[in-house]
Amino acid sequence: MSSSEPPQGCGNISSDYYFLCNTSVYWGIILEALAVAGVFVTIILILVLFSLICKTQDNAKRSLIPIQFLFLLGTLGIFGLTFAFIIRLNEQTGPTRFFLFGVLFALCFSCLLAHALDLTRLVRGRQPFTGLGLLIMVLGLTVVQVIIAVQYVVVNIKTLKALHDDMGDDGRRDFILILIYVLFLIFLLFIVSMFVFCGSYKRWKRHGIHLFFTALFSIGIWVAWIAILMHGISDLGKPSEWNDPLLAVALITNGWVFLILYTIPELCVLTAPRKPGDYPLETNTCQPKGLKKTYGIENQGYAQEDNRQEENSDSYVPYSTHFQLKDLEPQHEFSIPRPKPRPSPYEEYSGGKGIKQ
Repeated sequence: MSSSEPPQGCGNISSDYYFLCNTSVYWGIILEALAVAGVFVTIILILVLFSLICKTQDNAKRSLIPIQFLFLLGTLGIFGLTFAFIIRLNEQTGPTRFFLFGVLFALCFSCLLAHALDLTRLVRGRQPFTGLGLLIMVLGLTVVQVIIAVQYVVVNIKTLKALHDDMGDDGRRDFILILIYVLFLIFLLFIVSMFVFCGSYKRWKRHGIHLFFTALFSIGIWVAWIAILMHGISDLGKPSEWNDPLLAVALITNGWVFLILYTIPELCVLTAPRKPGDYPLETNTCQPKGLKKTYGIENQGYAQEDNRQEENSDSYVPYSTHFQLKDLEPQHEFSIPRPKPRPSPYEEYSGGKGIKQ
């Protein structure tokens, strides 16, 4: 590799880029292909996310779209950062590696942690965070790693420029030390994702499963590559040749875990219809304001009239009539009157017999 003659598959290019085209050392070409595929799939998923914005009816899920977009941007950067490890360590790739490795992972895990914290509220029937609140939470968690990485790069800029082919024990130790905050985010995500399963609303627990397995596999990947980088790689004949492949494999593997275990399942349920029994906050956050049910007395006139009735009567019966009813006196005689014969005017008339002669 140090000879002036380029290896098989490479033309007249700098020796720093030989792993991108060297067919005899094919690990660079394989990782390059996987990284390009990851970039291509991530861009498609970003376009799918934009197309599903108008179809998402649940406001609790719509508030997650901004941080899911940031998560996809961070995943896209992780796949792109793989090329900085396929290219040899030099003055350009050194600061890029030490700065972007932790910042991109901090952005991704901050998005996942914000989603997990939001689910811990939804699964217990509480009001979720707003989209702006989630966005501020993600940026606040990420800026901590940005400050750590900037301080290290500024203080050790001369050392990073002097690096060529080898990142020794001190360089590997520093590389892991500036990632301690990212490790803290991973373990915190794993713990918070377990609290999602403690709620009583099962529909939100499906999202918690995505976060739990993403955190679990990420912990396995990070523990493996840190252990190999610090201990296992020193047992090899030329440990400096295994630094870049190991870190590139860690990047690509974690990037595909983000896509397969979290992004794709979340996009599949993003437009799922709401169910009243599974979404307890539907009347508060998910339902439009014009359709919300109002409670109380609609006509206050009836309420005032009922109050007057209660004040005037000790025994007030609801739904009773407001008219005063009188009892009818019973009739004592129920016989039908019969007609009586009238006296005849000729009863005392005797004709001519009564005349004296």
